Amino acid sequence: MKTRFPELNTGQRNWLLIDASGKRLGRLASQVAKLLSGKHKAVYSPHSDMGDFVVVVNAANVVLTGNKEQDKIYYRHTGYPGGIKSITADKLRAKHPERLIEKAVKGMLPKGPLGRKMYLKLKIYADANHRHEAQMPVLFNETAKAI
Repeated sequence: MKTRFPELNTGQRNWLLIDASGKRLGRLASQVAKLLSGKHKAVYSPHSDMGDFVVVVNAANVVLTGNKEQDKIYYRHTGYPGGIKSITADKLRAKHPERLIEKAVKGMLPKGPLGRKMYLKLKIYADANHRHEAQMPVLFNETAKAI
């Protein structure tokens, strides 16, 4: 029996809505990364992008446990010599609350062109308002095994 591989771009892509209020950052990010890569589907194949679109709302209300709010530091580089910049999680939440989830999910996706393609299907909003009502996203239930 030969192994069958799914045809590229033939899979059904769903739009899923996740409410991040009261959820822990790492657990939420791992669930979102799994949905973006398509690991929850029976037709999963690691070399193709079979994942769903994910809309995350209420990103400002995500929970960081312990002292991570003050101790966790995010680094970036400007590209100039000596241009390393740092910001703590509480200051990043005050300026751009959606970037907490963006950075956590991006670190859990594959590196390279396929991971960048998966990352484009992630839409994050700081509050409950989003621009994807036309796509009719389905509220994601974590207890369900398959969607």
